[in-house]
Amino acid sequence: MKSRKIKKVKNRGSKYKFLICFITGLLWGSMVGSLGISILVGYRLDKFYEKIAYLESTIADKDEKLKKLEKSINNANIVLKDILVILEYNNFSPEQKEQIDSIEIEKAIKEKFSSSLGKEVKELDADILVQVIDKRILRFSHGDYQLTVNKLVLSDVLKLWVGVTPLEVAS
Repeated sequence: MKSRKIKKVKNRGSKYKFLICFITGLLWGSMVGSLGISILVGYRLDKFYEKIAYLESTIADKDEKLKKLEKSINNANIVLKDILVILEYNNFSPEQKEQIDSIEIEKAIKEKFSSSLGKEVKELDADILVQVIDKRILRFSHGDYQLTVNKLVLSDVLKLWVGVTPLEVAS
């Protein structure tokens, strides 16, 4: 009878040893895995921070050069430096306003005037600038739009108030 009791006690001890060994293995495995992931992610973050710092220094250098160039330009002549487009939506339903991509429209308008950038304001004719996009039809994959120039202000920044009207496509 003594031998039976001893075997049962040994079996109980081996179960606890297996459980302790399993839990210890899980803890070590999770610690080593999290350490490995932390090292990889940390390395990538360091590379991104270095790239951001490099790009920020490049931008600072370019801004400094731009300021010096703007100071050296003859101040007597006003030069067209930027184009600002303000879109006014006409006859749009709320659903259409959500679907329209105003960035695409602004980009298309600014492309039309990109050749005017850097020219003296005295040399630019406001009537010709209006005619460039007035009554123009823009075609995009999600619809066709007609542009009308409502207002134009010409200084060192060309400001355009453009009315956008959807075109109905006849089937």
